[in-house]
Amino acid sequence: MMKQSGHMISLVALTICCFAFESESKPLQDFCVADPNSSVFVNGMACKNPIQAQANDFYFSGLHLRGNTSNPLGLMVQPVSVTQLPGLNTLGISLVQIDFAPWGINPPHTHPRATEIITVLEGTLQVGFVTSYPEYRLISKVLNKGDVFVFPVGLVHFQQNVGNKSAVVIGALSCQNPGAIFVGNAVFGSNPTISSDILAKAFQVDNKVVDLIKSKF
Repeated sequence: MMKQSGHMISLVALTICCFAFESESKPLQDFCVADPNSSVFVNGMACKNPIQAQANDFYFSGLHLRGNTSNPLGLMVQPVSVTQLPGLNTLGISLVQIDFAPWGINPPHTHPRATEIITVLEGTLQVGFVTSYPEYRLISKVLNKGDVFVFPVGLVHFQQNVGNKSAVVIGALSCQNPGAIFVGNAVFGSNPTISSDILAKAFQVDNKVVDLIKSKF
């Protein structure tokens, strides 16, 4: 009897464990409009009462406007994520418009939580991503108006306008808050900064070179 009871206890414990770690892969309601004023901390954003949802919660305007690219990168990024569009909450998607000045660049970066797919609306772009260790293989292509390219989740990628006219791209991402880690900013512009000795050894350069690069960030 004791042995049987032991098996029963183990089965109950296993069942409880499975229920504790199981999660739904699909939404359990029509929508979950983000409530930026909520003090509840969840993985994402808390929902406001659906009865209070309005059309403007699912609406964003402004992508018809050209971004200001008068900066050293010649770049302007307009995200349409859950911050700008509360109705995106829990839906697993977001959008971005990228404006490029002639020869402007979206420098090497990653989206830690999303795959990105872009469509060129205007201009000619050189795009590419680098595969992971150990190959570090560059996969790159020149895109023209109407072309589409995809960047797998987490991989370092870039885009550069290689024409003498402005370029515009629309990108879709598989997360409501995809995040962005720009390689240069993360390595040379962290707060507090990474020791120059560490970076000099990592990049096999002199400390003065590292300090010069740091001064740019």
